[in-house]
Amino acid sequence: MKEFSRGKCIYKNLFESEQSIKDWYAEGEVDIKLNEGELVLKNKLDAELCGDSAHFVFWCPKDFEDRIIIEWEFQPLSDHGLCMIFFSAKGKNGEDIFSDTLPKRHGIYPEYHSGAINALHLSYYRRKYISERKFNTCNLRKSCGFNLVKLQADPIPSLPNVIEPYHMRLVKYDEFVQFYIDDLLVLSWEDDGKSFGDILRGGKIGFRQMAPMKATYSNLYVYEAKVME
Repeated sequence: MKEFSRGKCIYKNLFESEQSIKDWYAEGEVDIKLNEGELVLKNKLDAELCGDSAHFVFWCPKDFEDRIIIEWEFQPLSDHGLCMIFFSAKGKNGEDIFSDTLPKRHGIYPEYHSGAINALHLSYYRRKYISERKFNTCNLRKSCGFNLVKLQADPIPSLPNVIEPYHMRLVKYDEFVQFYIDDLLVLSWEDDGKSFGDILRGGKIGFRQMAPMKATYSNLYVYEAKVME
């Protein structure tokens, strides 16, 4: 298996002030707070009343090239809900995902997996449904299409046993995707560029939550990725 190391830091966000997220873009109704270097996200709408409309995505405005390592700290604050990161997100024809030529999105999942964009989506804290809470997994999907390309066990425990943030590390390098939690390799996948369409390269990243999830994010860094010899 190939291994990758950090190169130059190309993006950093310590979430220290409102200025740090002024250009970030929310799709769906999201309650956003900053608390001493932590970005705290939860849904504004009641999941029981609003269903899928209560979920949201919070996008980083920067476009990234391929061959990157994304690192952040994550701590769940509720035991029900779901957390996911979108990456390599572009329109199907290579458009910026915020292009006026693409349909508006509102945080509802089919808009992302079977709509007008291509993306990779990694769900790493899946506690929305009883079936997910009794058997925890990390799922990697590739769109366009609801394509589950990799499923692995999730090491994050139930909420009473969470005592501090977890360090998340996501590598996207050409056909390779690798995901680590606290330096433990949780998931690795190699895209053949055929089974589920062309290899996705470059684009935006965004955090998605499904209500009633509440979670914190901090110390977001994106690095150029280098192959370790």
